[in-house]
Amino acid sequence: MELRMMILAFVGLLSGALANHIIYTFAYFDPRPISPWNAVHDQAPPRKPSDRIPFLGWFGLRRESDVHGRGFWVRPLLIELAMAIALPALYWFEAQSGGLLPFEARFPQSVASFEPWASKMFISHAILLTLMVAATFIDFDEKTIPDIITIPGTWIGLIAGAISLNIFLPTAIPVGGAAETLKATTFDSPWFLANGPWMGISGLRAGIAIWSVWCFALADRRWNGLLLKRRGFSRAIQHFTAGLFRDGLWKVLVAMWIAGTIAISVVWNIGGDHWLGLFSSLVGLAAGGGVVWAIRIIASAAMNVEAMGFGDVTLMAMVGAFIGWQGAISAFFLAPFAAIVIVLIQYVITRDPQVPFGPYLCAGTMLTVLNWDRVYNRWLAVNLNMIGPMLLWICIAMLGLMGIMLFVWRHIKMRLFHGE
Repeated sequence: MELRMMILAFVGLLSGALANHIIYTFAYFDPRPISPWNAVHDQAPPRKPSDRIPFLGWFGLRRESDVHGRGFWVRPLLIELAMAIALPALYWFEAQSGGLLPFEARFPQSVASFEPWASKMFISHAILLTLMVAATFIDFDEKTIPDIITIPGTWIGLIAGAISLNIFLPTAIPVGGAAETLKATTFDSPWFLANGPWMGISGLRAGIAIWSVWCFALADRRWNGLLLKRRGFSRAIQHFTAGLFRDGLWKVLVAMWIAGTIAISVVWNIGGDHWLGLFSSLVGLAAGGGVVWAIRIIASAAMNVEAMGFGDVTLMAMVGAFIGWQGAISAFFLAPFAAIVIVLIQYVITRDPQVPFGPYLCAGTMLTVLNWDRVYNRWLAVNLNMIGPMLLWICIAMLGLMGIMLFVWRHIKMRLFHGE
């Protein structure tokens, strides 16, 4: 066990180094040659091989403070140290202490039998955590989340789901009672309807439809409302269509759509748990990204300003691909609680009260994973089991009410502060 923890600490250092490299290399607006794996800045002294040693290398890179700013090396050093602590701690929590199990099932025999499943979950969660760390700190710096993180991350989540159902967190059966057995929280949890239509051609069509909408959502979509008012619907559609093919991104998306459609069809043809896992990840992608996307559209229309960036949509789609729609929804509603702590820390350090939404979502995701039994088995699954098929209509009604409230609040503000 000691050797295992040492290896995981080393992997954590490497994961932190990877996150730092992504943070400073793939930022949208201000990529900086801070990562020791990047080309050195013109005004910086030559780099040494020792600069690339995780954690320790940052002490040597202090000599570049005149170029990058005083204390620039502290944050990346702390990120790598935190990841070196976080991965062994997460492994101990998930695979050795039974932290994901219902409380009454956390006895040695149960924990031992759960370890192989938990170890696979840990691997997927470690990957997700590394991606979220990179996304969080780019979002802190630039108020945006690059697609270079979330799109490959979504692919990884979908592939992991197709490989094994064991990446999904456990549902305690019977729902709401003393745990007698555990099942992977696939897209049909907590109802677990056997031999549903998703195993047939309808499931394939639904999976391809989700993938198609997602690929289209990533395109360069620019709807011009002013052009619609002045030139009409036909001219606005022409402008929108031309925007889709404005640069070479559409070729990449078409290739990605074709590759994904083929892969989905192959896994569906294999069937069994492989298709159930992939379909669960696809539904998680749709629910995680779809909820944030719907809120973004409705809130932007109601408030007449952009509400949340599309990076938050792609981030939650990635999260949903890893932990399913149940985990993604839980993470979204836990995000405001995490925001209280994050805003306070950010304000103490920078005196800036404005924090982007991405770090809240990442923190809400980790709160969901670490408190899975309480969040899902003891609360959400029980309520979902009672709500049943009404869930979709309740969500639609809540989105509608949110739009109405924001619209009314916008006009109240206009009258109070602008006298309009």
